Amino acid sequence: MADFHMDDIRAAVAANVITEEQAARLKVFAESRQGYRIHMPDDDEPFELFKGFAEIFVTVGLGMLFSGIMVMVAFWGNFSTVPFMGALLAFGFAFYFTKKRRMNLPSIWLASVFAGNLAIFTGYLVFDPLSPSEYDVLYVGLIGMVAMAAWFKIFKLPFSMFLFGGFGLVVAIAIAAILSPNVLDFLSLREGVFNLNNQSFFPIATLIFGIATFFLAMFFDMRDPHRISRFAASGFWLHVLAAIAIVNTVGMSLYSSGNYAMTAVALLAISVVALIIDRRSFLTAGILYMAFLLYAVFEGDGEFSALMLTLLILGVFITALGTWWASIRAAIMNTLPDFPLKKQLPPYLETP
Repeated sequence: MADFHMDDIRAAVAANVITEEQAARLKVFAESRQGYRIHMPDDDEPFELFKGFAEIFVTVGLGMLFSGIMVMVAFWGNFSTVPFMGALLAFGFAFYFTKKRRMNLPSIWLASVFAGNLAIFTGYLVFDPLSPSEYDVLYVGLIGMVAMAAWFKIFKLPFSMFLFGGFGLVVAIAIAAILSPNVLDFLSLREGVFNLNNQSFFPIATLIFGIATFFLAMFFDMRDPHRISRFAASGFWLHVLAAIAIVNTVGMSLYSSGNYAMTAVALLAISVVALIIDRRSFLTAGILYMAFLLYAVFEGDGEFSALMLTLLILGVFITALGTWWASIRAAIMNTLPDFPLKKQLPPYLETP
């Protein structure tokens, strides 16, 4: 009999042969007998955008089909009905390609089409062309959040949490605009749109949004520390949004103020947090600021030398961290004292 792999368990969950809870228990049982690290896959932060070229083929076909239908609707009906029809069609097709076939890329495309068309249609309904307000944006964001939460409930699609977070960011910006009518002036700020030193509500909103999204991502992660179900995949997408908001706000605020030492400390802290929660995706957003920081340090040696040293040092750091991620994480986790929820984080090699 051929060896039994995690892909078989995931396939069984997708085919509704076993539940996600049963799959998690099966994995924990197997690892308790044979050891987690021995049988842990090399890629311990699973990410699957599509399963094969067939999904790309189907997605391209859906794109052409939807485009044709949208042109037909625009030609025979009112233009305002186009986004409504697009959202309705995406919702209907998702019952087959997402709920029944469990195809990744077509499901992501359908959810994105639904979210985009819903935002356009909702905006058409609530926006006053003569006097648009921040409240109109708020309503669009709130409706979008509710819709994507429902999409996640119905279709169990992890990517819908990314779209849910995207609408959440719209809500955060709308609230910032309501509190500070000149919030959109951040577009003209030289110091950067995420800079807390600008005394604007926009970076405050993005920071609060990032922290809230991070906690929601951790909620999903802790429900699936072994990373075999949709909960971990949902956490992945939320961590991407949280990292963009938190790292950009903290990094830009410290770097633009010229406080390079504190910028380095903040990036180091973010790296440690990423290792503790075992999320490379959370660290990726900080790479750009690491490059800025290193370039600023070596800038006195000339532009060419600064660029060369920045690329070399950053390349060594990222390569080493990616290569020995599990070992470095295990060392950190074993050094840290026990704290609440530590056992609900992804497993690591414990020292005797």
